[in-house]
Amino acid sequence: MRLTGKNQSLNQEVLSGSDGQFSFINIAPGPFQLTITSSGFATQTSSGILHSGESYIVPQNPLAVATDITEVQVGVSPEEVAEEQIKVEEKQRVLGVLPNFYVSYVPNPVPLTPKQKFELAWKTAVDPFTFVFVGGVAGVEQGQNHFIQYGQGAQGYAKRFGAGYADTVTGTFIGAAILPSLLKQDPRYFYKGSGSNGSRVLYAIANSVICKGDNRRWQVNYSSILGNLAAGGISNLYYPANDRNGAELTFENAAIGIGAAAVSNLFQEFVIRKLTPKAPNQKSAKP
Repeated sequence: MRLTGKNQSLNQEVLSGSDGQFSFINIAPGPFQLTITSSGFATQTSSGILHSGESYIVPQNPLAVATDITEVQVGVSPEEVAEEQIKVEEKQRVLGVLPNFYVSYVPNPVPLTPKQKFELAWKTAVDPFTFVFVGGVAGVEQGQNHFIQYGQGAQGYAKRFGAGYADTVTGTFIGAAILPSLLKQDPRYFYKGSGSNGSRVLYAIANSVICKGDNRRWQVNYSSILGNLAAGGISNLYYPANDRNGAELTFENAAIGIGAAAVSNLFQEFVIRKLTPKAPNQKSAKP
């Protein structure tokens, strides 16, 4: 409450009590103006004349809710933060060519939503380098006459390419999208980049069988392990009968996949970061 007037003694301010009552004392007679303000309500003013020896009681008049106050709260959802972090990851290419999408250089990134896991898997599957790599492998297989039942020539190459691309797509979607979504696990490798070399080696190897859950806690990487097994089993549907893997070989290939992941993680931890020009600076990155 603010009381103003021509007489200097009228210029006073007080706070009302919890019941809304207030009072001014030792006020000189004369005209005055009373201004009442409260957060969220419209300012109210009234005026009058105080006579000598008079106690002036302000008429009760409820404050009106302010109509010209606009409160804007700006916030960014976790999904939007994750989307921005994915955009950075999609620019990560070893030597500027090889996709390095499934590595986070941010110390504690926001977990991905199921939709984002599928989008990242899709972008990996249709990346130009994926086709080039699969095509190269198919050419080597044809040169070695691997999967002999496919034959030679353009038709044989197309069959080898199709089988190789199917392996890549099923492995990527099952191990990096479908199972991580169902099991609430993060398919990415989280770059450590600090500590002793020994601790980093152990961290990289351990990450072949453990991963971060969407709750940001470490857990067994069921997505990758089961994904390797599932992809191997599905491949039996399209490989030549003589080259289809039995159950024993499927488990053996899954173990090989875990070992390959450990080797890949070691390269990620000690080599690939230096060869990825658009990787963010880990020290300046914030979750």
